[in-house]
Amino acid sequence: MSAQPPIAARHKGFNRAEIVDQNFTEFVQNWHGSAVQPPRADAPVLPGSTLDARGFRELFESQLISRHLDLMARVLRVKNKVFYTIGSSGHEGNAMLARLTRYTDPAFLHYRSGAFMAERFRQLPAAHANRLDPVMDSALSFAASKDDPASGGRHKVWGSKPLWVLPQTSTIASHLPKALGTAIAIEQARRVRHALPIPADSIAICSFGDASSNHASAQTAFNAAAWTAYQKLPAPVLFVCEDNGIGISVKTPLDWISANYSGRRDLDYFYADGLDLAAGYADVARAVEHCRRTRRPTFLHLRTTRVMGHAGTDFEIEWRSVEELVAVEAGDPLLRSAAIALESGVYTPQSLLELYETTRKRCFAAAEEADRRPKLDTLAEVIAPLAPYTPVAVATEAARAPDAAQRLTVFGGADKLPETLPPRHLALQINATLHDLLIKYPEALLFGEDVAQKGGVYTVTKGLFKAFSGKRVFNTLLDETMILGLAQGYANMGLLPIPEIQYLAYFHNACDQIRGEAASLQFFSNGQYRNPMVVRIAGLGYQRGFGGHFHNDNSITALRDIPGLVVGCPARGDDAASMLRTLMALAKVDGRVSVFLEPIALYMTKDLYAPGDGAWQFAYPAPDQAMALGEGRVYPPENGGAGDDLLIITYGNGVPMSLRAARELEKQRGWKIRVVDLRWLVPLNAAYIAAQAQGAKRILIVDEGRHSAGVGEGVITALSEAGFGATPQARVVGVDTYTPLAGAAFLVLPGEGDIVAAGLGLQ
Repeated sequence: MSAQPPIAARHKGFNRAEIVDQNFTEFVQNWHGSAVQPPRADAPVLPGSTLDARGFRELFESQLISRHLDLMARVLRVKNKVFYTIGSSGHEGNAMLARLTRYTDPAFLHYRSGAFMAERFRQLPAAHANRLDPVMDSALSFAASKDDPASGGRHKVWGSKPLWVLPQTSTIASHLPKALGTAIAIEQARRVRHALPIPADSIAICSFGDASSNHASAQTAFNAAAWTAYQKLPAPVLFVCEDNGIGISVKTPLDWISANYSGRRDLDYFYADGLDLAAGYADVARAVEHCRRTRRPTFLHLRTTRVMGHAGTDFEIEWRSVEELVAVEAGDPLLRSAAIALESGVYTPQSLLELYETTRKRCFAAAEEADRRPKLDTLAEVIAPLAPYTPVAVATEAARAPDAAQRLTVFGGADKLPETLPPRHLALQINATLHDLLIKYPEALLFGEDVAQKGGVYTVTKGLFKAFSGKRVFNTLLDETMILGLAQGYANMGLLPIPEIQYLAYFHNACDQIRGEAASLQFFSNGQYRNPMVVRIAGLGYQRGFGGHFHNDNSITALRDIPGLVVGCPARGDDAASMLRTLMALAKVDGRVSVFLEPIALYMTKDLYAPGDGAWQFAYPAPDQAMALGEGRVYPPENGGAGDDLLIITYGNGVPMSLRAARELEKQRGWKIRVVDLRWLVPLNAAYIAAQAQGAKRILIVDEGRHSAGVGEGVITALSEAGFGATPQARVVGVDTYTPLAGAAFLVLPGEGDIVAAGLGLQ
């Protein structure tokens, strides 16, 4: 017989954490059941349960660790010793998921996963287990100590390299695409004969809340999972919806999750009671076994509740009735676990209370110790894992040539090697480089919309599918979020993804997969995990005959603002080849995320000054040639680009336009003009910009982006901070508007006439 549920009167003026804590103690103290003989360790904990007594005992201990970490956080937050109070109380049933999966199954966890983490620690081999402590590790994370093994004190995350728990920051739903990508990558790696870092029959686990299931990022993952399964392609992901019926303060409609997901084709639905270990264990086991055996996307609907508010600052009594709070507390899964423990005889009331208090002391002692540990106290420490760069190693890797014999086979003979061919335009040079990179890196995969048989909208990937097969070059569904989620999954499994986003405007649909996920992983895992990838994006303006906003998007602001991202933008084919080699080396060596922004209007451009001059075609650089990050190109190349009457700083389409404008200005003014192609847009090389400005009498910045938040603003800032504010300067830039169709587009984009006029206006 159980104790009576909490009475409403206790909630008036009391701390919720104190009430929940007191509820458990009183529940056990008031237990009136008769003493029973405890079951054998391998016997069912209760008749009919598939959970044995040993397993129950360990799961219950993990639940108690999670609960006391929550209680500790609420108490010590007010003392400024803890900096995170989104707790796991009510979700402790996810410990079953940890027990029934393997520590080598990659896990992308909901922030209410304390019990999962505590239980997964048990699976580690003794060599690791003796050195790791789930309580101390969690306490260090709560305290934002730089000794925190998950993030080094940068964020409160559930993460562990030995446990294959990849750190997630504030998981609304943005982690679902990369979890699915990881599941697909497990199978894809076998197809391309790539050695996996985990067992081949591993599954990916992804937990989230019921409210998060409504998010667009979640829906795209569910759709892509079903799309994959529909095509009979393996995708062993276990989506775990921890349904507590509420998202902060917005309630989920009754039975919404089951109604929405139980009947979906190719998303196999299971339900389990996460509030009752004895009853729910078998159902969780069935879901896990099904996912591992069938390699199909599986949806586990795990019933939970939320005991206490969303976080420490959430005073539920202000927006939930006392009666509702009482009902929630009565459904506390720890009370049910206590009842199982007492009914089965696994614990007596006295031994259970002793365990409860011992766990409390352990958690508080760990928290106090964590508070004494050092914090991040220098900028260098904070940003150390954000953007690692080892230039010598990257340069060495970039200059490593692909296998010569394989090149002869792929290109069709010595006379067809790209470096032996006449000068060619940008699209063909990128295409040849991609062939070389796929030869050089057998773990590299190229994918996106229409990139395979069709060869891309602009034929830039033509021939790659035939040369490397659909295992390495393949089409995806029309979903940029999922394309970038796949890229992260492949990266997690040690592959080198080269995803293509068909147009720059389409990237904005999925920006958070780079900003919040891919580019942040090294930072929030303290360099333990990384997402190496080179994202190819066709973009910028001036495309004729096929335009409008989505095909002439000149806004790169969203890219410039992503910490740790590298963005390269070539204006000519030979630069594209050497830049791509460097970016792939950067991914391979330092695990970096980069974007290669390809100017569509320059893909097929052959001429510079006059029709037929062929002056914008260039020889393919030898496969052992690459370019250092931040290195620009100066025109005219002779004498180091001498020409101090006017310095023009530009990139992309602005380069050939500026060269033509410079010729006109030289005719009109007799100036010696130097044009600098930045080539690398993020991060801007401020030292290089300042060095080019030395001695310049006038400076003109030509930025084909928009007036606000464009690259030009960064150039002007670099010049000003280097002391060139007094040098006459002007900026030629696009208008803050969307790009219209047809000829009207050229009214909002800077043109050669604008460059000439601005140059003439500089005194």
